[in-house]
Amino acid sequence: LTINAECQLQLHNFPMDEHSCPLIFSSYGYPKEEMIYRWRKNSVEAADQKSWRLYQFDFMGLRNTTEIVQTSAGDYVVMTIYFELSRRMGYFTIQTYIPCILTVVLSWVSFWIKKDATPARTALGITTVLTMTTLSTIARKSLPRVSYVTAMDLFVTVCFLFVFAALMEYATLNYYSSCRKPPTTKKKTSLLHADSSRWIHERISLQAPSNYSLLDMRPPPPVTVTLNNSAYWQELEDTCVYECLDGKDCQSFFCCYEECKSGSWRKGHIHIDILELDSYSRVFFPTSFLLFNLVYWVGYLYL
Repeated sequence: LTINAECQLQLHNFPMDEHSCPLIFSSYGYPKEEMIYRWRKNSVEAADQKSWRLYQFDFMGLRNTTEIVQTSAGDYVVMTIYFELSRRMGYFTIQTYIPCILTVVLSWVSFWIKKDATPARTALGITTVLTMTTLSTIARKSLPRVSYVTAMDLFVTVCFLFVFAALMEYATLNYYSSCRKPPTTKKKTSLLHADSSRWIHERISLQAPSNYSLLDMRPPPPVTVTLNNSAYWQELEDTCVYECLDGKDCQSFFCCYEECKSGSWRKGHIHIDILELDSYSRVFFPTSFLLFNLVYWVGYLYL
């Protein structure tokens, strides 16, 4: 007796899915009063499980049940045998999971490249984004066209978001770095040299033998160069000002506006050091991706 049967698969946990495919035996022409089906043994066993060769699944075993189905035409005996199958992950691990993880790790290399190397960091970011797009397309081709999100879809999507976020991190860093460049001091430096040269010239002209005065030998008045440009600090305040958190020590990542050099805390406004965004990303991106993998694999494999 040869039977060709189909099994409806639920692919929510693909490729870590397990399935129980039923094969039903019953007679809907003879009720139980006329025909009764019974298993010869209480449990069904396969003759030789080693001969079961499935390329994508591991055969886990068989189980059987017997039940009475009540209908308006009568009660019927229904026997069901379940084939327990578990999908093999080797192919998908090599073709999808490992390349996605390596692509995400490769996108973090840009955090160790100088922020002035715009071509290198931009090329690396765009390349990793395009690679993730290709991997997601290939991964989707190995799946039936289902309308719900599978476990592989979730993993590939999160990896794509990490790669895209790494590219946006450099865009943010580059934008705020260009906004926060201090005003040029070339003009002020030239004025300082001009004032000093003028004072030296006047001092030499006053050192005549006659009419010598001690007042002429006074040191030049101190020349003050204003570094605290109000327009510059106002620009900083407009671009990266956040409310202080009362009672929090943010010295590591934040800097008080008026007391930035000392790093002391005060109630008011603070500034996130955008120029250190690469340093924060070197810690944040690997840590968050590691936590995601921990939750993902534990959730799908053991829960």
